[in-house]
Amino acid sequence: MNDDVWLGIDLGTQGARALAVTASGDVAGAGAAELAGRRDGPRHEQDPEHWWEAVAAACARALRDVPPGSVRAVAVDATSGTILLTDRDGNPLTPALMYDDTRAAAHVERVNEAGAEVWRRLGYRRMQPAWALPKLLWLLEHTPVPPGGARLAHQSDFVNRRLTGHPVAADLSNALKTGADLIAERWPGDVLDALGVPDGLLPPLVRSGTPLGTVCAAAAAATGIPAGTPVVAGATDGCAAQLGTGRLAPGSWNSVLGTTLVLKGVTDRPVHDPFGAVYSHKAPDGRWLPGGASSTGAGALTRDFPGRDLADLDRRAASREPATALAYPLVPAGERFPFLAPDARGFRIGGTGDEADDYAAVLQGVAYIERLCFDHLDLLGAPTGGDLTLTGGAARSAYWVQLRADVLGRPVVLPSRSEPALGAAVLAASPGRPVAEVAARMVAVRTVVDPRADRVGRFDDAYLRLVGELEGRGWLPAATADRARERTGMKGARR
Repeated sequence: MNDDVWLGIDLGTQGARALAVTASGDVAGAGAAELAGRRDGPRHEQDPEHWWEAVAAACARALRDVPPGSVRAVAVDATSGTILLTDRDGNPLTPALMYDDTRAAAHVERVNEAGAEVWRRLGYRRMQPAWALPKLLWLLEHTPVPPGGARLAHQSDFVNRRLTGHPVAADLSNALKTGADLIAERWPGDVLDALGVPDGLLPPLVRSGTPLGTVCAAAAAATGIPAGTPVVAGATDGCAAQLGTGRLAPGSWNSVLGTTLVLKGVTDRPVHDPFGAVYSHKAPDGRWLPGGASSTGAGALTRDFPGRDLADLDRRAASREPATALAYPLVPAGERFPFLAPDARGFRIGGTGDEADDYAAVLQGVAYIERLCFDHLDLLGAPTGGDLTLTGGAARSAYWVQLRADVLGRPVVLPSRSEPALGAAVLAASPGRPVAEVAARMVAVRTVVDPRADRVGRFDDAYLRLVGELEGRGWLPAATADRARERTGMKGARR
């Protein structure tokens, strides 16, 4: 292929993915490399040097058949809230604390007291234990700082510095959980001073889609990306997934179901959540990308049904609608969205011991939480009536996609490609052009799945049972539970 291509790099929990894409969305090359981490209770770490090794390997594979002169730019997306400390030359001083590491829980109250006014204005009201600013305080408390001082790096910052060979700005998307004021587009100096964050520790801030520099000679040798290729500021993986759907009109949403569930939409203004579960990123065009990350997801399948033929279980689960069992399938402990409950624990009620029924209960339980997310967003006044795209690994299960459409009671859109790396490629191609225009050209729709007419209302009773269980255990706010019941009743009335 001799067409111009843009390279998107996605850093996930389990691996790095690189995708070389033309302006019309054709894939010129793809590559991947695995990553591993260390989990122990609240601890979840990765070695930052392994990120670079995985990125280099994935890029080399993606560009194997791409003419060097056709690569126009590269952008990186990464997990939200993953940080480390480096020295002034960009070398790691600490392991990376991953997006769901919660060792900093003891610092959250102080962070929320110091930043209360800023967090309120930004709409999310309070930070959570896994967010980056509490983790930064934990790292500073536990890390000897060298004479030259330390620097904070988000996951994408670390890789972008390796790509360019010099210090880089952080994108606003990744900086949200570190306390960036996304309205003013700057760090809140008074808050950081009150928390004792040293001057010079934090990088400058730019919007996603801003050029950061060019690929240096050392990075070109390691990755196969031609030296001099522009490096463009990326985004979190959730924001990149939203961009990669091509659905960027207000009211559109994307549900990424992988190990856990991430829901993100497009609005003209930030969404304010008095319960602290929804937070709003800033899009490259100045619109907002509100959403949240649940601790439920497909990770419950790999944990609870190891080595099983999931396609066979899908077929068997189709006759259990609804399942006898009722499941709340948390992957790690604690819930983050659609409600904030650090003490939440997964459960299954009424199991029969039948494997297919237990499996069906997990699929349905995740779909119920997805539905509850939309009920909570409706409570907050967010527009939810636009297109809903489904992406992530679970979108490969035709049965689960259909089940989710049935439980949600709305059509779902499946893009031809469903991965954050495509959204990163959109950002790479966006400097000087409207990002929505770039995305519309790069992203194609594979199919639209409608809810089945004979499933209308079939899951309502089980859904409301789960709502009641979550409320009764003190995790789900009464206002969200009431809105779920109200909207279910309205659907029933329309029937």
